[in-house]
Amino acid sequence: MANDIFATLRTYLSKITDGDKNASEVASTVNQWLREGGEALKVKIEDEVERSVSKMGFVKRGEFEALKEEVARLKMSKPVKKAATPKKKSVKKVVLKKGSRK
Repeated sequence: MANDIFATLRTYLSKITDGDKNASEVASTVNQWLREGGEALKVKIEDEVERSVSKMGFVKRGEFEALKEEVARLKMSKPVKKAATPKKKSVKKVVLKKGSRK
């Protein structure tokens, strides 16, 4: 990649010395070229980071917040039914009469 940069700069320098372009045109072109290259590099880095992070099982904060909001919305729209509690068994009281035994 470094060779590409140097080759491009050499090409522009030769155009300046030949009189095909002036220095401000070359500077503007090189500036634009560097800006575009920087953006392309930034996109590649972001893609690689996202791929690596997703492999590790992490989620983005935005995705987490969206899921959190959806859960809250679902809770608000449909009340949660409580699980039926088992009825207590009735206990029969046995009354013993005096003098009788079971």
